[in-house]
Amino acid sequence: MREPPMQDPLFPDDDAPSAPAAAPPPAAARPARQGVAKVQPHPPDEATRSAAQALPPGLRLGGSSWSYPGWAGKVWDREYDESRLARHGLAAYAQHPLFRTVCLDRAFYRALSATQYALLAAQVPDDFRFVVKAPLAVTDATVRAENGRAVQPNPLFLDPGMAVSEFVEPALEGLGHKVGALVFQLSPLPLSWLSDLPGVYARLDRLLRALPPLAARAPDGLVAVEVRDPEFLRPDFARLLREGGAAYCLGLQAKMPPIRQQLPMLRAMWPGPLVCRWNLNPVNGAYGYDAAEKRYAPFDRLVDPDPDTRDALAQVIAGTTAAGHPAYVTISNQAEGCAPLSALALALAVRDRMDAATRHRPAPSDDAA
Repeated sequence: MREPPMQDPLFPDDDAPSAPAAAPPPAAARPARQGVAKVQPHPPDEATRSAAQALPPGLRLGGSSWSYPGWAGKVWDREYDESRLARHGLAAYAQHPLFRTVCLDRAFYRALSATQYALLAAQVPDDFRFVVKAPLAVTDATVRAENGRAVQPNPLFLDPGMAVSEFVEPALEGLGHKVGALVFQLSPLPLSWLSDLPGVYARLDRLLRALPPLAARAPDGLVAVEVRDPEFLRPDFARLLREGGAAYCLGLQAKMPPIRQQLPMLRAMWPGPLVCRWNLNPVNGAYGYDAAEKRYAPFDRLVDPDPDTRDALAQVIAGTTAAGHPAYVTISNQAEGCAPLSALALALAVRDRMDAATRHRPAPSDDAA
């Protein structure tokens, strides 16, 4: 399976032995510290500030990563190379008024340690929350070659012990209260598992019930499950998630039905939080991630606006937050072409939904007063 470049340079020496540290130079020989961040944020325009101020506090918008040079003039003050952004861009990203979360896709390809999570947590404000994907070693039913081809069944598929030790506990230890949503994204299942959904349900049920409670260490934290097979969109799957204390992660990408066809799952889970990952515009097809990446690069404009998805998602966000539930929504560049612009358009749509609801709310009667 091809590993995307985003965030790859963040921990370049994970598996390499540390070289002995060189002796520091004498104090007089050290250059004066500049006190300037290695990546500077772009000052937000009035439209962005106004949209952010109008959003409900329970909504957290963000991207699927942050290391995109094409966001210069929107998130960064100028163009930086991808490696610098991966290493040093998160702090600047977190200063964008609309970005109060980010999805750590990187954790899907290789489990991160508590130390690595702590490094990330130290770069963001106290109110920032992370959406973190569980490692594919837990959520993929097959072991795959580098090209993504299935090689053999995965004996650790939905293994509770590995889910706790390699994912949940390191995330809680490193991110602490900055844990937002811990997402178990089940990769597309082979036919042998799709024909035995009760067997998948049994494994997933054991995993969810084995997870430690989040509230003490991460009061805003929750667990969510995302699927890539429409066969899961059934009442018994919703019931399993509810009983296991998990949310349904609304996965907006071309392997799944459009958002309006997934809304019955959200209704079956109501009342509860919203977790959504808006990943791939359906015009690119179910296997069109690479094609979209080439078409949309350098991710500085909306290439394929998707107003239908945006409007439906805004409606769900407004309803969820108005009822007092949190909403975590992360957006990929492959959704429309530029995640910051998608976030702004979505924020404006949410604001319009909230304004409309306020205008149509009945005025209190004299008796009520």
